Amino acid sequence: MELKFKVVIPARYGSTRLPGKPLQLLAGKPMISYVCEQALKAQAEEVVVATDDQRIFDSVAQMGIEVMMTREDHNSGTERLFEVAESYGWSDETIVVNLQGDEPLIPPDFIRLVAEQLASQTRASVATLAAPVTHAEELFNPNAVKVVLNKGGYALYFSRAAIPWDRENFPNNYDNGMLLESAFRHIGLYAYSVGFLRRYMAWDKSSLEAIESLEQLRILWQGEAIKVGTVAQMPDAGVDTLEDLQRVEQLLLQGGFKQ
Repeated sequence: MELKFKVVIPARYGSTRLPGKPLQLLAGKPMISYVCEQALKAQAEEVVVATDDQRIFDSVAQMGIEVMMTREDHNSGTERLFEVAESYGWSDETIVVNLQGDEPLIPPDFIRLVAEQLASQTRASVATLAAPVTHAEELFNPNAVKVVLNKGGYALYFSRAAIPWDRENFPNNYDNGMLLESAFRHIGLYAYSVGFLRRYMAWDKSSLEAIESLEQLRILWQGEAIKVGTVAQMPDAGVDTLEDLQRVEQLLLQGGFKQ
């Protein structure tokens, strides 16, 4: 069966560390244009940018990409995504990939893979990706979100803490070689069914989500499954700061990024 999925790209203008982030230039083009191009290369049947800012709306419209002005009161990109799905009248079975507007280097294969993970099974209405932890520093870094999987490839838990905890060897006697078999780092790329998003919108924030500051824990708290596809390595980091922007631009200018 042919894989069909939509991509929605939430893109906010406001950013404390890098204001106007989606419109920041990379090698002469707005960053949001690279994100849209990656989504189109993934062969999504429809790509929509969801924004709450007229400047982003105008810029994306000039690129010939679909763009929708959404409400300003959303608490997350997931909520903004659902507004788009409702407005476009997508059916509950429609697969939607949530692609962040600050990920210009995300491989198109990853975008397609997360949609495939959702479409290839029926237990979960949400899918995401993860990659093996390759350095112990990642495992102990609270900014790197870890995920533990069951034997079927479904998430048991997400945490900013080092999980699973090797009681005999952590934290002072660890062996990097051991990490490859059990520790995975989460990649913040999601695919949902529209029907799931409808359920999600009715849920309150969970206590675990508040403690860890991880939105995906709301899903596990409700008893829903999350399918996790694994890839060989983490994608190049997204853009949060001016330094990130400069790093990504150098990769693009020097041909160091393989699209």
